[in-house]
Formats: sequence, structure tokens, C-alpha cells
Amino acid sequence: MPKRLNLTVAAASACLIVGCATQSNSNLSSARRVPNVRTTAYTHSEGSGCHNAVGCRLSGAKVMSAASDWSRYPLGTRFRISSTNEEYIIDDYGWALVGTDTIDLYKPSRLEMKRWGVRHVDIDIVQWGSEEQSLKVLAPRCKHRRVQQMVTALEKKRGKTTVAQTSPTRSSL
Repeated sequence: MPKRLNLTVAAASACLIVGCATQSNSNLSSARRVPNVRTTAYTHSEGSGCHNAVGCRLSGAKVMSAASDWSRYPLGTRFRISSTNEEYIIDDYGWALVGTDTIDLYKPSRLEMKRWGVRHVDIDIVQWGSEEQSLKVLAPRCKHRRVQQMVTALEKKRGKTTVAQTSPTRSSL
């Protein structure tokens, strides 16, 4: 029971941090343009449910949810698609995204998801997310090989060795 409570508190904290993120000068990258980013779309009816990786509901509102490999675009990264002016925040990840530069955009309906399809777009980074918060959310999930890959890549950026790097990996998920 205490472990479940700790995970709940961690998820609630992450939701609060991601949802109430403020732009600090150290994280703000005055709308740095990233050209030709591969994007796909997903929706809650695909089996992943209506909650993101930090336990909050997926957002299809003003700032919409998106998923990525958190070692490429960390938890909390806010970006705008230059051609549509839609704003997203990375609050989810997906197994198929690990090791890629693809961003999966949340769409509230299957029809909108299908309409989006696969597109290469230019994005403007409004604010970079937190690699540290990404690690906090991912660390308890290191039993999964794809999560281990993200944690290893994040730790490599920081120059540290973690349990994920030293534990044996399963052949695949």
C-alpha cells in the first residue's frame, strides 16, 4: 500500500509540475525552430486509455497532449506546430517512439487522428521540458526494456550510470 501511495503522490506531483510549468530563462528557448519533425497521431480509444504517463487525463484543449521519446523531447516540453499554431505539451510516451524523433499528437477522436495521419512539420519549441522530471517518472518503470532505453539515454546525457544501464534487458517487449 505505501508503494502505491508513493506512486500516486509522484504522479500527482508530476501532473502539477507539467500542468503548472512556468517559463524560466534557463529552460526557455525563445521559440527555437525544429524543422521537418515526423508526427503521428493517437487517441484514447486505441487501447492506451484516457490518461497520460503521469496519470492525468489526456488534453485535447488549448494546450494538447503529445507523446515522445523523453530522451529526445523530455516531459513538459511545450511546442507549437508552425503551420497550424496548435500548442502541445509532452506528457506521455509510447513504446514505438523510443529511439525515434517522432512526436505522437493526441487527438480527441479517431476521425481527427486518421485525418492527421503522418505529417512532417516544423515545430517551435516554446519551453524545453525537464530531463530530471522525466527520470523521476520513468525510474520506477525500468523493468520495461523501452523505458530502460529512455532512462539510459537520459542518464548518458547527464554522465551517470543507473540501475537501467546495469540491469539485464529482456529481449523485447
